[in-house]
Amino acid sequence: TLEQDLARRDLTINAMAEDAAGRLIDLFDGAVDLRRGILRHVAPAFAEDPLRVLRVARFAARFGYPVAHETQLLMRTLVQAGEMETLVAERVWSELERALAEKQPVRFFEVLRECGALPRLLPELDALFGVPQPPEHHPEIDTGVHTLMVLAQATRLSPDARVRFAALLHDLGKGTTPASEWPKHVGHEERGAALVRDICSRLRVPNDYRDLAVLAARYHTHCHRAAELRDATLLETLEALDAFRRPERIEGFVRACEADFRGRTGYEERPYPQADIFRQAYLAARAVDTAAIASGRNGPEIAEAIRTARINAIHAMRAAA
Repeated sequence: TLEQDLARRDLTINAMAEDAAGRLIDLFDGAVDLRRGILRHVAPAFAEDPLRVLRVARFAARFGYPVAHETQLLMRTLVQAGEMETLVAERVWSELERALAEKQPVRFFEVLRECGALPRLLPELDALFGVPQPPEHHPEIDTGVHTLMVLAQATRLSPDARVRFAALLHDLGKGTTPASEWPKHVGHEERGAALVRDICSRLRVPNDYRDLAVLAARYHTHCHRAAELRDATLLETLEALDAFRRPERIEGFVRACEADFRGRTGYEERPYPQADIFRQAYLAARAVDTAAIASGRNGPEIAEAIRTARINAIHAMRAAA
């Protein structure tokens, strides 16, 4: 029956219907919860599918609503019973990807952390909370707090869920820094790139998401230091991005890096000229006539000549700026 169907819905705001005469059928006060802006489970049947924990978090990301106390308790009970570990990777990734595209994706991860699901699903991300950073560069200090601030900035800067995913995972390496080295995180870029690969393999994340996230983790500090980098290092970074074959990566990469820069207390509205340095370096290097350079040369000689010409082009661009 309709009543039985509604009773098996996950949230009260999803458990309403309308009859042929336009009368509202609302057995679980969903309209009240909708007006108040609360996410509340309908019945104990909620616990039959642990994916609903992620769905509640995703609805929080969509609407910004808080989760009712009794629903939080039920979600925590599911987590403590080990139900998150029963979810197949594809279902987890599907909810995560959709959450990244919502209006407030930060809320997705906040809700998962509140109910204890984050360390079960993304322990590498959860490990960032409580890890300090140098206060002169990170007034917010806590790496986990910074990470969610970066995701919030990425949401402002781009509707692309791939950029938001890359921003979310860019600092994972800081979670593996020995406490004796805090608040510095030397070499966190390479460690972070390896952790991104691990997550993407575990959750079967699509290659385009994985590739941009790995590159952001590995090279975001290169982008921040763009004005200081040697011309050759700028080119090497562009080559690592595979920018000359995949030019769309440039914008995704610099947006993720800009989100990282702005995702700090007091930095939210500051300019980020480093992004334009990378964009202009790419345009200058791309303008090199590789066909003309290749004429009359062969093998390694061609590659070296093209590399030299691109470095010279980047240098000329920077000198003229």
